[in-house]
Amino acid sequence: MADKKADLAGPGIGDYTELEKILPQDYTSLLSPKQTQNAIYAVKDYIEANLCKELNLIRVTVPLIVDVESGINDLLDRDGSRTPIGFHISNDHDKNPIDAQVVQAATKWKRIALKQFEMDIGEGLLTDMRAVRKDYFLDHDHSAYVDQWDWELAITKDQRNLQFLRQIVEKIWKVIKGAEAHVQQLFPQLKTDKYPDLPDKLTFIHAEGILDRYLDLPRKQRETEIARDLGAMFIYGIGWVLKDGYPHELRAADYDDWVTETTSDDGRPMHGLNGDILVWNPVTKRRHELTSMGIRVNAETLKKQLEISGQLDFLKLPYHQAILNNEIPLSVGGGIGQSRTFMLLLKKAHIGEVSATVWPKIFKDMCRKKNIHVIE
Repeated sequence: MADKKADLAGPGIGDYTELEKILPQDYTSLLSPKQTQNAIYAVKDYIEANLCKELNLIRVTVPLIVDVESGINDLLDRDGSRTPIGFHISNDHDKNPIDAQVVQAATKWKRIALKQFEMDIGEGLLTDMRAVRKDYFLDHDHSAYVDQWDWELAITKDQRNLQFLRQIVEKIWKVIKGAEAHVQQLFPQLKTDKYPDLPDKLTFIHAEGILDRYLDLPRKQRETEIARDLGAMFIYGIGWVLKDGYPHELRAADYDDWVTETTSDDGRPMHGLNGDILVWNPVTKRRHELTSMGIRVNAETLKKQLEISGQLDFLKLPYHQAILNNEIPLSVGGGIGQSRTFMLLLKKAHIGEVSATVWPKIFKDMCRKKNIHVIE
């Protein structure tokens, strides 16, 4: 049970001795460094164009820094384990200063932006988001530098249900599968029996259903085991406490809705209108998370979730007031990891092969010995 509690917040393996065992032993990149860069932008262009087409989005600018007082920075979880980088802008000899934070994700900003850009119901936005998450353990698929396609779509009250969420997830999966086919057409060496293609369809499964299969395993081990079995899945209902006394994973209380009552396919009462797309990565032979998303809280569920998390003081912040007063649209949205997607589709062993950021010397040395060449 101690392992389960430790597994709730913060991604990553957490130990370089353990990580060295996990990294592949016989790895050779299928693409040269130059080919890799060309392939990255082929995937990037395809996904951005087709996300806009499938979800009726337009591309918009997105902030790197936000005002602390706005309350719109993403806290990622609700235990305080991952805090944003803050700094003081003295401005005008400190007569008109700003206390700012580097964003961790644009989750809340996007919902406000729907109103700012005058999006109607069924219209949305796509951002090329960059962020810093300083509290990650730096492993083969987590870095302190984060790049995401953060997107948000305005919806109606009647669309706040699992059926609509599933329709959105299937459209996103269609785009990811299309990107896989597109980049393999440009670089045929990426199609290989050694690393099978992604499944054509996702399996939808509630977090409680995964717990039923692997009752004694911590969350990441449960995800790895079921990803091996299913190939690709959408795990929904993340954040509500499951029957073992723990949520599948901690979720912040003020963006995704994890409290709304739902019903499983076999008639059992469940909770949550959010989830993650995870796949089996044949290179790393582990779970591989591509996107976290969900239908956003309304006034009622925001108050319920903040009460559960002991954060009712957030209600005084401008973002939360806007939800309570119905001043911003109801929405569904999420973040798709760019480098995570490139890593998967280009059959890479390390996210550092597709993303330029910082890594500790111990990890870089380890990768060189295993023929994994990270960008420096």
